[in-house]
Amino acid sequence: MFVFVCARCGAELTIPLSQVAVPVHAHQKYGNGTQLPVLMESGTFAVESEPWGPPWRKWEEINPDEAAARGVYAPVYALSDGAPGATVIAPGDAHGTVLIPENRGGGYCCGLDGTAGPNVACVACALPVASRIDDCSLWQAMWLAPSAVRRLPVDGADAAPHSWAELMAEGKGTPPFEPIAAWGSRLGAGHWSNHWWSWSPQWEAAAGRALAHLLAASEGRPVMVPDGLAAEVFRRALDAMLPAGPHARRAVLAGPGRPAPDGDAGILLVPTHPQTGEVWAPADPTAYPVPLPFGVWLWLAFPEPDPPVPTSGGLPDGVLRDDFDPPAPRPRHLFRADPETFRHTLVRLPAVRSPWLREILDNLTQHMRAGYF
Repeated sequence: MFVFVCARCGAELTIPLSQVAVPVHAHQKYGNGTQLPVLMESGTFAVESEPWGPPWRKWEEINPDEAAARGVYAPVYALSDGAPGATVIAPGDAHGTVLIPENRGGGYCCGLDGTAGPNVACVACALPVASRIDDCSLWQAMWLAPSAVRRLPVDGADAAPHSWAELMAEGKGTPPFEPIAAWGSRLGAGHWSNHWWSWSPQWEAAAGRALAHLLAASEGRPVMVPDGLAAEVFRRALDAMLPAGPHARRAVLAGPGRPAPDGDAGILLVPTHPQTGEVWAPADPTAYPVPLPFGVWLWLAFPEPDPPVPTSGGLPDGVLRDDFDPPAPRPRHLFRADPETFRHTLVRLPAVRSPWLREILDNLTQHMRAGYF
């Protein structure tokens, strides 16, 4: 475990934190005017390996060889010229910090979005140390600037990451749909009118990344995915963007607790470790592993009953309480993968240089209009 301190004066800025993998939805923008919860679980931090935040350079200003050296193989609107290594934490895990008044509103809509650079300073010495994000449609987070903080180990607090067996025993899955709040509404008794049931934003981001890998793994051939929830998530988009016909590649769920896939499964939907980010390694080195966040993969591999709607409020006199909560309503719309997570992933796969895959990327707006994203 570590605490983060100010690089200038050494003042402690966080509680003790343990490192986990960067969530796939860390930079997701979801919907319009929606209220997303805190990105990071309290007591954890993650380090973004890529440059993040301002200043930004438009694609026209970047040499393609320079972009390729950074692992970007197709055009994007802009690339960050910020320093790599930004650390994201839950805002409530910070202390000894204060908002910078003159930098509270850069690029905001309903709150802070951090696009104008650090908007939080060290109380002790006034050094700008972090960007607080709480705007609508963004995950609430505190991003510590890599040049402004240092991390120090906490004595006697070492803990090894969970094994795959321990993660399976814990069984912490991510439900595929959940109530989404409108900006400014409060989730609680008697306030459900400001919420609606939707596919989970985490699932949409996870599917965006996985879909990019599925297309790259397809080699331009049809891809078959398992029936059930996996088909709801991936099949429409794959059928729309890949040709029909014989010689389809088959994708199956693989990972801890699952039977070994048979020989004709060339694509494997596998989990990533929530603490280390490690992708579960298949026994067959020739199969293409498509990464899914562990909680999403767990729900796909071992489906659970629909989550119940929480009961709230009192009951009228003479009415007996039913101990069984009703199942949560299913979303009214078909599943749509997150387009920006898809784009972010696909441009970083060398396979995007293939003309057919580049055409899919260039036509992303049309696929969005068709409802696949």
